[in-house]
Amino acid sequence: MPAPTVDAPTPLTLPEMGCGTWAWGNQLLWGYDQSMDGDLQQVFNHCLSHGVTLFDSGDSYGTGRLNGRSETLLGQFAQDYDGPHRENLCLATKLAAYPWRLTPGLVVKAGAASVRRLGRPIDLVQMHWSTANYAPWQEGPFLDGLADLCVQGQARAIGLSNFGPKRLKLAHQRFQERGLSIATLQVQYSLLSTYPVSELGLKDLCDQLGIRLIAYSPLALGLLTGKYSAPGPYPAGLRGVLFRQLRPRIQPLLDTLGAIATQRQKTSAQVALNWCICQGTIPIPGAKTLVQAEQNTAALGWRLDAGEVEELDRAAQSSDRQMVQNIFQSR
Repeated sequence: MPAPTVDAPTPLTLPEMGCGTWAWGNQLLWGYDQSMDGDLQQVFNHCLSHGVTLFDSGDSYGTGRLNGRSETLLGQFAQDYDGPHRENLCLATKLAAYPWRLTPGLVVKAGAASVRRLGRPIDLVQMHWSTANYAPWQEGPFLDGLADLCVQGQARAIGLSNFGPKRLKLAHQRFQERGLSIATLQVQYSLLSTYPVSELGLKDLCDQLGIRLIAYSPLALGLLTGKYSAPGPYPAGLRGVLFRQLRPRIQPLLDTLGAIATQRQKTSAQVALNWCICQGTIPIPGAKTLVQAEQNTAALGWRLDAGEVEELDRAAQSSDRQMVQNIFQSR
């Protein structure tokens, strides 16, 4: 019996910039504790009221007993919010391609758990990473599970993450056979991580297929904010280890960012985010405090000119080192 098809859902209304919520519940890398929840609600309210309507989460976000915490907080904040742009709110989550999620039914079960934590259907359900590098046979059933979530009305639209052009074309064809399309693709993309676009050519393919490209880690975990000097001090934990390796080798890029920021009366982070927008992507920087959220939204409402973009492109291409790439990024 052929798989059931479904009418195309109403297209998502996606903003120029979203908000990533990886840190919301993550103690290991970001030092989360529940006393931060009031600050996180302020972040949510500020972002949404300023037109940042896309909030990106994942069912693996939250360490240990706090697994799923990001989704739970988003659901609570969405329920409490009664302000501008509420009608365009897009709660996106990524379902982890755990090795035991081998069938469409198990993916549907995972999606249903996310729906319970969010307290509403998922606006954008995504496969968190491609399994092509280690278990390519898992990918098809997982994609079928995402399609089933849409058919059942538990999700409005489908997205992918860490897919390269070859796997993206295969996924596109698989969804097309069921009358569905891919709304978005997330990749690690910033001035320090141009590989998915410059070497894999994903932007051109996404444009061809009608897929919006989302840039996660657009500030390279904070390296592009300009607040870390080469001698340090650096953040604690894993970020600090990475920063010690990378920061001394990217000074020319940071100098270019800083010069443009000074001329624009903006911050380096705002220029880096605006560069992502000018490249036709939707950056999703994270924020843990209202101040950080305000700094992020100040990247909106203006655009770098073509000369500035070209200058930043050159600085990125000549950078001595790029960010470590996601090991799950497929080709």
